[in-house]
Amino acid sequence: MMDNFTPGQFADELMAAGIPEEMHEWLGGYGVGALVVKMGIHFLEMSPERTVATMPVEGNTQVAGILHGGAHVVLAETLGSFAAGMHAGPGRQALGIEVGATHHRAIAAGTVTGTCTAIHLGRTLTTHEIVMTDEKGRRLSTARITNLIRDI
Repeated sequence: MMDNFTPGQFADELMAAGIPEEMHEWLGGYGVGALVVKMGIHFLEMSPERTVATMPVEGNTQVAGILHGGAHVVLAETLGSFAAGMHAGPGRQALGIEVGATHHRAIAAGTVTGTCTAIHLGRTLTTHEIVMTDEKGRRLSTARITNLIRDI
């Protein structure tokens, strides 16, 4: 039987997304996911307790020219899922079971920063709060995600 991936095939994708080299073995067979690439998400910090990434507004807007509300949620779910996956560790996986967001302010240009902070890191559940801010540090949205942790 042949694997569906070649070791290291996502190395360039992982580097471009800002994934630290020590995490390449974990993600080497999967990459960061096509949506993360399409949205232009770039990781700055990665740990179960705190994960931070940026995303451009350009290319992620809705018809009125502002950042799409779904783009906020994509960034939030990406951060919370990666943080939960790191907490789960080898032989386990994180599965999102709930995500919600409140939008506070619109943005039409620039870069959004998402900061994901652990609220609960348990054996079978994790919950993270993700705050999206603009380049001036103003809060754009607040999201929360809960992930189920299970053995694979």
